[in-house]
Amino acid sequence: MNVEQAKAFCRSLPASHERLLGEPGNILVYSVGEKNFAWFKTSEPERWRFSFRVTPERFVELTDMPGVKPARYMGRFRWITIVDVRTFPAAYLRELVQWSHAYTVQRLTRRRREALGLSVEAASATLPLDVARPRRARADTTTLPRDKSTRRR
Repeated sequence: MNVEQAKAFCRSLPASHERLLGEPGNILVYSVGEKNFAWFKTSEPERWRFSFRVTPERFVELTDMPGVKPARYMGRFRWITIVDVRTFPAAYLRELVQWSHAYTVQRLTRRRREALGLSVEAASATLPLDVARPRRARADTTTLPRDKSTRRR
């Protein structure tokens, strides 16, 4: 898969939107509902490097491969950068980008998904179960009794 094919694939995903952000970022962003799922760097020296989000397990796996590294400033959010798209297996790249798109769709509000004509069920079908939207743990509301020496008088 070359750069043009990767760009066409990103554009073909449901409700995806392409926009070019100029200076100082110089990136071609693919988003759904104003949330980014992939981008290309458009300026030298990193021209046409492709970045997108992956699962935690795949992040570790992919960053060990040559030509793949954590995305600058976004690596802590499990975004990776593929230095040369042509050297990466096309089928695997499509699968990874589809997952990133589905993950982004799942993170949209229900109202926003309905406005875009998307359903969370369709998006969740492509996500592994362990990455489906996690439930927040409730904070423990019980408090421990204070020691008398630390009590205010």
